[in-house]
Amino acid sequence: MTEAVDEFSVSTGPFRRELLAHCYRMLGSVDEAEDVVQETYLRAWKSFGGFEGRSSVRVWLYRIATNVCLTAIRQRGRRAVVEPIPDEIVTPEAADPATVVAGRESLRLALIVGLQCLPPRQRAVLILREVLGFPAGEVADMLDTTVAAVKSSLQRARARLEATVPRPEAWCEPDDPRARELLDQYVAGFERADIAALERALRTDAAIELAGTGTWFSGREACLRFLTGVIGSPGDWRMIPTVANGQPAAAAYRDGKAFGLGVLTVSGAGIARILVFDGGADLVGRFGLPPTVDG
Repeated sequence: MTEAVDEFSVSTGPFRRELLAHCYRMLGSVDEAEDVVQETYLRAWKSFGGFEGRSSVRVWLYRIATNVCLTAIRQRGRRAVVEPIPDEIVTPEAADPATVVAGRESLRLALIVGLQCLPPRQRAVLILREVLGFPAGEVADMLDTTVAAVKSSLQRARARLEATVPRPEAWCEPDDPRARELLDQYVAGFERADIAALERALRTDAAIELAGTGTWFSGREACLRFLTGVIGSPGDWRMIPTVANGQPAAAAYRDGKAFGLGVLTVSGAGIARILVFDGGADLVGRFGLPPTVDG
């Protein structure tokens, strides 16, 4: 029994992080993705003795995970409210820089939100083909369909996603000096109640969205009016920088208590978008941050 457990762990363990990223892309929810990965490994363990090696272990696991995701989507019967995900739980260990950048691109919030607008099987096809690079034949086998159906689904998914997701720009990586500078300005603006610092950081076409509410502010002037109403006095807010979905982010604390997370989309010209999540202590805790901070 011990030998079987060891063999299973050695064979499947290295894929856990990338499977979590895959399930998150499919579901948009970190909690659901973690549950699905657990279910995937449970099913894989139960059938490991019968695994005949007709495909690689990686392909086999992705087949299980994708179908568990599709079942979860059917059972919940609604579109997920997208949640941010910490980079550290999905970035492959010892990954080269190019792999890290590619992984961040495929986890950006705009893409995750756009993916949730696709029908589930189209979503699966697009992720498996475009993000993960599986051949059409392997994808067809994973989804128990034909290569022709995979190609058709991919065409429709591409067209719909292009109409939903803004054209990609040359966004700054979180460790880029310009990204760090803009994040510092964002943090300073809130902590010092310095609306001028926020004005300098925002692009003229900046937008702020309050996740899950449908509330949206478009254009720097509209954003500044909103920020003026919430910024309070110096010391009301504390901010802790972090990284979410391959983007600069800051955990926000109001009067010492966790409020949520602001995730920034930034370019050389400034902050283009701020997506605000108000998940409180549970949300910031996912990023390894405390529920409260000193004043």
